[in-house]
Amino acid sequence: MKGERQRGVLVAIEGIDGTGKSTLLNGLARVLRSRGWSVGRWKEPSNSVLGKAARGYGGKDPGQAALLFTLDRGGEWANLEALRRGHDVVLSDRSYFSTLAYQGSALKPRERRTLELLQRSVAHVPDLVLWLQLDARVALERVGQRGAARSRWERLEVLARTARAYGGYARREPRRFVRLDARLPPAEVRAAALAAVERRLGPRSKAGAARSRRATF
Repeated sequence: MKGERQRGVLVAIEGIDGTGKSTLLNGLARVLRSRGWSVGRWKEPSNSVLGKAARGYGGKDPGQAALLFTLDRGGEWANLEALRRGHDVVLSDRSYFSTLAYQGSALKPRERRTLELLQRSVAHVPDLVLWLQLDARVALERVGQRGAARSRWERLEVLARTARAYGGYARREPRRFVRLDARLPPAEVRAAALAAVERRLGPRSKAGAARSRRATF
């Protein structure tokens, strides 16, 4: 429709636990806003009943876990759509690639392909994925420094398998994925990520930022 606001660019920040996703998202949001872009923030799973169930799932069936994440994602589709309509860029802490990498990598190939098709049918496909790449052993050491109890996904074999899965998607979709070396200082990681996001945003006018800016969580 003429005059309708264009959807904001959806940028997913991905990586195994311990790679610094939250640090990167917070820093990117701050810098992008300082440069005049309207920035929305998103996270998966959501804080809905389904999202909390997915986050707290303690079972051993990766297919069941993937289903919970998928149901939450589908249920939140309209909310993410509204956020994208209201901002130049939306930074998302994880996306369906997390489900594919964590739970999908534990499934058989045929089940994994079915899960991938399902995700793409119910989820927003990120325009850009910032993949924080880090060795699983280093990531696990960082997780241990948090002092909190580890989830069943925060184990060396799981993180290593998940990291390999992310690498596979990065090779399959090189135009969507941007590899970031999570061993580097946060400022250097942020600078590389910022360059990638602003290349994707392109020369679009920033005038709409002031008109549509609103508070997000």
